[in-house]
Amino acid sequence: MTAAKYRQEDVVGEILGIGMTHYPGLTRSDDTTRQWYKRVLNAPKMVAKWKDPANFPAEMKAEIGNDDGLTAIIAYRARMVENFRKIRKALDDFAPDFVLIVADDQYENFQEDIIPTFCVYGLDDEFQQNIWQYGFDGKKTKLENYWNDPEDYVFKLRGHREAAKFLTSGFIRRGVPMPYAYKLLHHPILAHSFNYTALYLDWDRKGFPYPVIPFHVNCYGSSVIKAKGLISHLYEDAIDDGLLPDPPGPTPALCMDVGATMAQILSDSPYRVAIIGSSSWSHSFLAPGMEYAIPDHAMDRKLFAALKAGDYETWRRYPLEQMERSGQHEMLNWCVLAGAMAELGRKPIIQDWIETHIFLSNKCFALFPPG
Repeated sequence: MTAAKYRQEDVVGEILGIGMTHYPGLTRSDDTTRQWYKRVLNAPKMVAKWKDPANFPAEMKAEIGNDDGLTAIIAYRARMVENFRKIRKALDDFAPDFVLIVADDQYENFQEDIIPTFCVYGLDDEFQQNIWQYGFDGKKTKLENYWNDPEDYVFKLRGHREAAKFLTSGFIRRGVPMPYAYKLLHHPILAHSFNYTALYLDWDRKGFPYPVIPFHVNCYGSSVIKAKGLISHLYEDAIDDGLLPDPPGPTPALCMDVGATMAQILSDSPYRVAIIGSSSWSHSFLAPGMEYAIPDHAMDRKLFAALKAGDYETWRRYPLEQMERSGQHEMLNWCVLAGAMAELGRKPIIQDWIETHIFLSNKCFALFPPG
């Protein structure tokens, strides 16, 4: 089977860019999701002032309202679902040969034995995801879900190993030593960032017909092992073993360079490809600059203004240290997307921008259509 399975050899690849979120809160019930911020604020290591609602910002109090956030989460979910449906329509109209999901593994498949900075997954032509049977830690459990699916519900996805080989080979030939994998490692299913991205684009359960190539970015960097991708840093004392911290994640500039190379490879390919940068923006529980309590709205707005203007240089120069201070770790996924779109000379069509104080992270939805 050749790389031109879907297209004639003389057709230049076309690319659709998509920016969205894989926010896990939407997989749970309204009652569960509206309580998550309390788990963060009531953590043993949280600064004492955030345990007193009298100290909450006015916007936060308004979201909580007089029903403990129930009205807010119902409206919030409806707004998010509307965005997912719009993106799915754009995806269906484009009809890609495969979808390249740029997202992150949070100590799910990549653990102490290997933490790649980037990795291309070339999975089987069809693989089954028992998404409600496994927690983030890979242990078998029974997860509540918004759709009331049975525990044994199977979310069916397809991979595209040939295209993954084409992409990985293109990176290596252009001087980027790109790791790749054909099997999952520690977790029986894909990391939630990839699964939930596809799941949300199939919110109405029409099926997700497009082959998926997961593209991993080590967004959590030196914290991925220490925090195990969650919020243990707010529950446990930090252990100083006297050793250097684990190596960092990639810088925004490096992610953008990789994204630019990705765009070059796919532009020279026989494929129609949708590149999806999937993450929320600043996460409250990852932001020491915000005392781990609320998202860093100011720094998110700075990057959002630059994105709207097509000012990718601001993103390129953005320090990794500031990104981590603001809890914007996962935006490195968007940096890969931004690098690809900068290489293609694309400016975004902003579909929506959503700020919050109690749903843990801000959200952006954007399209970068071809032509």
